[in-house]
Amino acid sequence: MAALEDGDMNTFGPELPAMFDGMKLAAVATVLYVIVRCLNLKSTTAPPGIIYQDTPLSRYLFKTCPMLTKEYIPPLLWGKSGHLQTALYGKMGRVNTPTPFGVRKFLPMQDGATATFDLFEPIGEHSTGDDITMVICPGIGNHSEQNYIRTFVDHSQRQGYRCAVLNHLGALPNMELTSPRMFTYGCTWEYAAMVAYIKQAFPQTLLVVVGFSLGGNIVCKFLGEHTSNQDRVLCCVSVCQGYSALRAQETFLQWDQCRRLYNFVLADKMKKLILSHRSSLLSMKSSNIGDADLNRLYSATSLMQIDDSIMRKFHDYSSLKEYYEKESCVHYIHNVTVPLLLVNSSDDPLIHQSLLAIPRTLAEKMPNVIFALTQHGGHLGFFEGAVLFPQPLTWMDKVIVEYTNAICHWEKDWPSCQRSTFCTNGPTV
Repeated sequence: MAALEDGDMNTFGPELPAMFDGMKLAAVATVLYVIVRCLNLKSTTAPPGIIYQDTPLSRYLFKTCPMLTKEYIPPLLWGKSGHLQTALYGKMGRVNTPTPFGVRKFLPMQDGATATFDLFEPIGEHSTGDDITMVICPGIGNHSEQNYIRTFVDHSQRQGYRCAVLNHLGALPNMELTSPRMFTYGCTWEYAAMVAYIKQAFPQTLLVVVGFSLGGNIVCKFLGEHTSNQDRVLCCVSVCQGYSALRAQETFLQWDQCRRLYNFVLADKMKKLILSHRSSLLSMKSSNIGDADLNRLYSATSLMQIDDSIMRKFHDYSSLKEYYEKESCVHYIHNVTVPLLLVNSSDDPLIHQSLLAIPRTLAEKMPNVIFALTQHGGHLGFFEGAVLFPQPLTWMDKVIVEYTNAICHWEKDWPSCQRSTFCTNGPTV
């Protein structure tokens, strides 16, 4: 029997090394396939898809804003992955982040809350010679000290813009709440207070409204709530928002694009932020939050559970559906009449493709709206670069300022655009 086994070994022995080499090649091929698929290396670069109406303003913008029509080129090795773009934004924010110098302002609110924002003066004069202030609303739980905000502010300052950056209520570290509530998905009170302060402190200034992610929902809702909110506003730019909280949260329970995992990570961050204010939320007499609510918060694994147990109660919403419906800009954005640029990325793992029908339809129906959809960029990533290392400034930073510069010159150089000759032909560029 032993002799037979030795013979078998002698018979198959020469084939074993070849078989092992084949397995190694198969393993390497599998790894390479996974890398190519995960990094989306086969995807080609392209200009943003633009939805708009043909108007004198849109023609002027496409001539003066080349970034809206030329290719967005992310870093070759990893920039075509929406997950890596999003992860790098979430972990680092930006690379080589500057440190702009600002002054923190404190605004007492009627309900006892204390809103704060940071004010950054321009570095140099704006190209129009006008006084222009960007009023900026960051993403969920963010503030002026985030790296992506600091990078954008520094770039805007150098182009001659004053910048006012809202710090979401409860988001700043080591600052206690003075009322039993925090920021919510669509509460515009603090942002409105900041805008009112800027208008009063700088009566000659014109405003550019900018919102990132959740901040995009807030600024669009703010502009659409009352016509007077658009006074002295030149334009609005919203980047990577989801437009409808109700529809967005439904998609957050799905596993495609790992959205359920992102939901869990964001919920964990929100949970820690809320619990850092536990004593303030429980100790104030007017608080709607009790021990039972916080106990439910401990076991929450999704943003919907947190919104239902805590966030909706800050404003006495009777149900989660009511909270989402009334705090979403989708019910207000059609009232915005100033030039409006809506920017999203196709590979944003947080924003489901179905949500992009909202800005697409809006741009098809409203002449003041342009919807720009990039192929790559992730969620607030939009890094640019050659092969591996990203540039300090992102495509997002550049396109916002370029668009804003164009609008500023449009308003200054062509104030009587209602004239029939001008509206027919548009300005000469």
